[in-house]
Order: sequence, then structure tokens, then C-alpha cells
Amino acid sequence: MSSKQTRMLDYLLRAPGWVTAGELADLLGVTPRSVRSYVTNVKAAAHPLNLIESGPAGYLLNRDAYAAFTTVQPQRPVDTDTPQNRLYQLVRRLTDGAAGLDVYELAADMFVSDSTIEADLGRVRALLPDSGLSLSRHGSVVSLVGSETDRRRLLSRMFRDESKRGLLELAAIQREFASESLEAFKTDLITMLDTQGYFVNEFGTNNVLLHVAIAVDRVGKRDSPDAAAPDPSIASTTATSAEMTAALSALIDTHFGVALDDGDIAYLIALLKTRVVTPGNDQPTEVLAQTFARPDDLAVVRRIVSQASEEYLVDLADDDFITRLTLHVRNLIDRAQVREYSRNPLTRSIKTSYPMTYELAVFIASELQRHEQILINDDEIAYIAMHVGSHLEQQSHTEEHVTCVIVCPNYYTMHVQLRQRIERVLGDDLTVVAQITRSDVHWDDLHADLVLTTIEPPVPAAGVLVIQPFLTEGDIDRIRRAAIRVRRLRRRAQIKDDLLQFFDESLFLRNFYVGDEEAMIRELGARMMRHGVIDEAYVHGALERERMSSTAFTDNLAVPHAMAMTAQRTSIAIVVNDSPMDWGDSRVTVVALIAFSAAGRASFQAVFDQFVEVFTDRADVQHLIRSSVDFPSFIDSLVHLMDK
Repeated sequence: MSSKQTRMLDYLLRAPGWVTAGELADLLGVTPRSVRSYVTNVKAAAHPLNLIESGPAGYLLNRDAYAAFTTVQPQRPVDTDTPQNRLYQLVRRLTDGAAGLDVYELAADMFVSDSTIEADLGRVRALLPDSGLSLSRHGSVVSLVGSETDRRRLLSRMFRDESKRGLLELAAIQREFASESLEAFKTDLITMLDTQGYFVNEFGTNNVLLHVAIAVDRVGKRDSPDAAAPDPSIASTTATSAEMTAALSALIDTHFGVALDDGDIAYLIALLKTRVVTPGNDQPTEVLAQTFARPDDLAVVRRIVSQASEEYLVDLADDDFITRLTLHVRNLIDRAQVREYSRNPLTRSIKTSYPMTYELAVFIASELQRHEQILINDDEIAYIAMHVGSHLEQQSHTEEHVTCVIVCPNYYTMHVQLRQRIERVLGDDLTVVAQITRSDVHWDDLHADLVLTTIEPPVPAAGVLVIQPFLTEGDIDRIRRAAIRVRRLRRRAQIKDDLLQFFDESLFLRNFYVGDEEAMIRELGARMMRHGVIDEAYVHGALERERMSSTAFTDNLAVPHAMAMTAQRTSIAIVVNDSPMDWGDSRVTVVALIAFSAAGRASFQAVFDQFVEVFTDRADVQHLIRSSVDFPSFIDSLVHLMDK
């Protein structure tokens, strides 16, 4: 399937219900007719499974069929008529064929014309810049020239690109490289690493297992294979552990019956240490800092974290957090120096659900990037965000809880048991501030976010939930949903008045289209400059932030901004378009250039998070677009969404 067909399936998988052809067309940047063609092609590829249902409401993914399709799809015979599959198979053959391959024999084996093979070889050459490999041709014989390490890297990169986006699946690696022992090997590997006192990054483990499978496969296919050696820049920063080396060698021999040489093992150890493990899961922070963290790394991270704390008014001054982030940063730097980044399947969800946490991570990454002269991609930023988010989560306070009053007339110990169950099951969501055990309730005197009552109130009211004396699962679900709504409305109420003050009718644009992301930022920036809100430096800062990581935080909304809060006043220039525009890897219909002043620093977190949250629901955004014919109607629609 093409990348757009794969993206269409991913979107249908996340959608809660039917999706129209128009919505998919906007998402993919194609016509509804093309969407219908994609659906037809996907159905044909999945036959006899009924993968996508079609109807008047649009398209709906059959999740059971999708699960079956993704399970059996990699086991199907290779379709060499597909250019991408043919390219992958050609690279596999060139990698295995040390003596070279005859192009005419290749064409015959793959049932394609000589000209098709020649075109495919051109596509192979396009993959090779910066790979350390090259194609050599003598007459009709073509061969791949380069080191064993570079061959394996190319195979690894192509396999990851061919795999479904997200978490690299262990089963797919096993099928591709005929390594049925890989799952058991992984179990023993994790046990070994845990025993030796390492934290294990499960998201990076399968990428290393892919290299193990390739190494075992390559050694098994060649009589005298060249060893894969660690990249010098990795090897120079990664101390070899004799204990880990011996244990890894023994595990590979046990599970695969293959003895990898010292170069292979050293390379795998380097991958483990820079992508999977962090030392010290059994050590206190002081020992970690003294034993494993470099003093210069600690100093750099401490300085950057201090800057982030000051810029965003959050408390990150914690030795445990700084030490563990430092250990992660050292591995990140090692990976970035050789452009071998770790994929993070949670990047999209972190960016959408926790935009402020992600923004903090972008700030940290940008300072690291500047200091180390490296490039840090979105996946690596998301890993930093996971560290930041985990630390901030530990700082959450009980005042964020929803307060409730329990109304349960006294009957033996029934009221006691009810309160105990509510506090046990819902203690993370609610704080019980009072309990009424009388039947003559003064309902107007109950002051809490929610009232949970076992008796009917005289008049139904918002925030009053009738529950059973013996709490049911249905009661628990309703209470949780009500608590979530209270928190959302509370957060939105806190910023609604401030947020509305940041809009200016002269900075509202309807159906405004100009080129790409940078052109849009420059145009909106110019308008804000004419109003005296920002200067040229702020526009450059917004462009720099955009190049660091796309500010398309949802499928609908882009929020370009600079990381320095140097605006004269906090203001938002907003564009609302009927048709989406490309923005990074997304397509957005709403663009909001936000300029923050130093005086508005305290409100930055709340405004940023809640503004993004308003635009996470596509149906809400579509309603906003349809109803926002001018600035007053936009404000009315936005208020309605924030009060929803």
C-alpha cells in the first residue's frame, strides 16, 4: 500500500465512528475521488477480509478484520509488482550477493523487464548517499560496495521504513529473518539487563533485536563475513562492559547457535547502551551521579533545566530528575552524532495530549542542540517529554482533584461502606469534602464540584449524580466521566476570559492561503509587527521553533510561536480556512501565531494547553469553521466550544 493509503488506515483506526470521504480527502490532501480509489485498493489488498465498510455516512474500519489483516499481511507472498516491495527485495539480494548480481537474471527472477530493473537500480542509488555504500557496475553485473556495518544499517533502515508506523513489531522481524528464537532471546536479554542493574527502554528494544536478527542472518549466509564494527563516535563514548559482553555472547549462542565475533558483539553492545539501557535501576541518585553521569553533562543539563524552569515557571530543580535526564541525554547525544535516532511510537499522542510538556521538551532539546551542535528529531524530543512529564506528574497536587459531597441517609453502616468504596476506587479523581447522612437535605447548601446521592433530588441539577447505595461499575464510570468534565470546564473557565482578550479583529483572517508554513508565519508576523506586538526577532524565533519541530499539535491546528517571550503584549493572530493546508506532516485548517510577552509568562502554560485542547476534536473544529463567517461569530463559536 502507498503511504497515503497507510495513513488513511491509521486515521480510520483512531476514529471513533464513521469518517466521510471529504474528511479523509482533507487529511490526505487529495480529492474525494482519490479517497474512493484508495479504499478500493485497500479492500483488494485485504480480500477476502472486509476491511473497510462503506455507507452513506462514509467509511468505517472493521477492527476485527484489521487485526487479522495486520497479522497475516507480512506472511503473504512478496508482491514484486509493487515498486516499494521490489526495491526492498533488490536491496536484500544485493546485500547478500557479495560477488554481484546479473541484471538480466534479476529481471527474469523478479518477472519484470530489463528496463524496470534498471529503473529500480536508479532508486537503489538514491538510497545510498550518506550510507557509506555505493553501487559498482561491470557490464551486466552490479554489486553493492561498502562495509558490513553499512550493509546492515541499510537493511535495518529499509525494514523499519517498510514496517507499519509506530512500534516495531517483534513478530514481523521474526518472520522476515526466520528467527523464531527471537522472542525467547528478548525475554532472556531483558532479564539479563535487569539483573545487571539497568533500566530498559522497551520502545528501543525491538530496534536492537532487528540488528541482532540481521547479524545472525548475515553470518549464517556468508562463509567468512566481515565483522560489523561500532561507529567510532559511538565506540569512543561507550565503555565496553565485560559482564554484558560475555552474557550477550552466551545468549546469542544459546538461542541462535551462532558465535558472533568481537566486532559484532561490540556493535550490539554499543546499540544497547545508546538505545535501550540506562544504568542504575538499583542505585540511589547520589551513586548514579557520581558513578555514571559525566560531570560536564550534569552541568549542561542542570543549566538548561534551570533555564526551562525560569522560562516556563515550572519546578524542575530535582536532583533525581536531573541525573536521570542527564543519563538519557548522553545516549541521545551519542545517537544524534551518527544520525541514528530512536523511534518513539508515542510521539504523536504526547504532542497532541500534552502540548505544554512537549513544548518544555522542545526548549530543552533546542538548547542541547545548540550546545552540542547536533540535530534532535521529534521522536527524541518526545523521549525528553516523557522524562519531563513523569517528573511533573509526581508534583501534581490534591487541589487538582474534584471535590464531592456524598448524600446517603444513615442505615446501619451502609453510608460508611459507600464512602470507603468511593475513596478506594475513585481516590485519584475525587476528594470527599462532606457526607450527609440525613434524608432532609438542604440541597442549596451543598458546595462541591459534584454531589453523589443515593436519593433523588427534588429538582435535577448539573453536577448531581444519583448513584446506587452499593456502588456499581456503571456508577463508577459515570462519576469518572463527570469528574473529567468538571476538570476540563474548570481549566477552560480559568483561561477563557484571558484568552478572549488576546484576540484582535484586525488579526483575524478567513480563508487566507499563502504558500507553506514559513510563508504563513512571515505573513502573520508582519501583521503583528505593524500592530507593534512583536519585532523581526520574534518572527525569526518562531521560524526557528518551527524548524525544530512542527507546531501542528493536532490534525486541525498549528500554533507557531517563538520560545522567547519577548512580545510587547500577549496576542494571537489567527487564520480560519475552509480547506486545509500542509503543515509539516499534517494538514491544518486553523493557524494561530501566538506572541507571548514576559508579563504573560504565568498564563503561558494554561493558555497553550487549553487552546490546543479546544481544537483536538475534528467535529468541533468543523463546526467552528462553518460558523465563523467573521470575527464576532468566531469568538461566539470559540466560547461555545470552551463551555461545552
